[in-house]
Amino acid sequence: MSIRSMVVLWCSLIIVAWVQSAESWATEVNVYSARQEELIKPVLDRFSEQTGIRVNLITGNADELITRIASEGRNSPADLLITTDVGRLYRAKQQQLLQPLQSDFLNAQIPTHLRDEAGYWFGLTVRARPILYAVDRVDPTKLASLQDLTAAEWRGRICVRSSSHIYNQSLVASRLAHDGTEATEQWVRGVVANFARPPRGGDRDQIRALAAGVCDIAIANTYYLAGMMNDPRDQAAASQIKVLWPDQDSAGAHINISGAGLSAHAPNPQAGRQLLEFMLQAEAQQWYAEANHEYPVRTDVAYSETLQQFGSFKADTLPLERLGELNADALRLMDRARWR
Repeated sequence: MSIRSMVVLWCSLIIVAWVQSAESWATEVNVYSARQEELIKPVLDRFSEQTGIRVNLITGNADELITRIASEGRNSPADLLITTDVGRLYRAKQQQLLQPLQSDFLNAQIPTHLRDEAGYWFGLTVRARPILYAVDRVDPTKLASLQDLTAAEWRGRICVRSSSHIYNQSLVASRLAHDGTEATEQWVRGVVANFARPPRGGDRDQIRALAAGVCDIAIANTYYLAGMMNDPRDQAAASQIKVLWPDQDSAGAHINISGAGLSAHAPNPQAGRQLLEFMLQAEAQQWYAEANHEYPVRTDVAYSETLQQFGSFKADTLPLERLGELNADALRLMDRARWR
């Protein structure tokens, strides 16, 4: 080997060693989070206490954060994207804003259907979207499945938010995955025919309308009801509502996730991985799930006392990747059915 070749090889080895050392010595990690600061910062502070790695947190609207990472491109400081609904994680993956992460720990703790098989995103909490009903006006034995919501008995009695929101798009996508286009379109049209009013507001607004007698049934995520149960301003309304778990004899209740993925151009990828694995430790899972009134991803971590009041349920185990794949089809179907 020539002296010049030896020098080139030696310099290459030095550069590789320096890059590896820089990653291992990372003292910070940058998090773009769609979760409100108070609902995530304590677990991030705990991570910093244990590792000495400072967490720089930027919070914002879920869709805007994805747009921001895309616009920043290779110069993005983001290491981790934490967001809500698998549809958004799938979108970030398709836009090549995430990179695959191989972690035996994450794969062991997170059920297969709650993570991307190639490691682009991982579930952090489970979010359930069942039927909520007014205890004094609805006989729950008449609602065994979501399909029952199309019955003429419920004409003018259902509240739900707009089709523009990704939670409903994912719900319809799950039905597309299970039942196909024709049956799902019939279901959507039947539900729309039973709306008590044109969709407006968020899930809490549907629950408040349910308590006020505007409707008798609502489709909403359980963490909204749980939050209202723990808020003195909404406890009276929440006390009039119960959760009904549909499709327990078939596919199971529709679920989604809050989750995270490692940014494609993460400047601190090792620290990002450490933080993601930290959030799947049992202690962090319990706090994070309770703070957000959501279900832990880990099956060995207990539900919060509030969620235990909703009872146990069979959850749909459809791979959540399918919800992202079918999102555009679901939205077009909802538009055809005039779910506004």
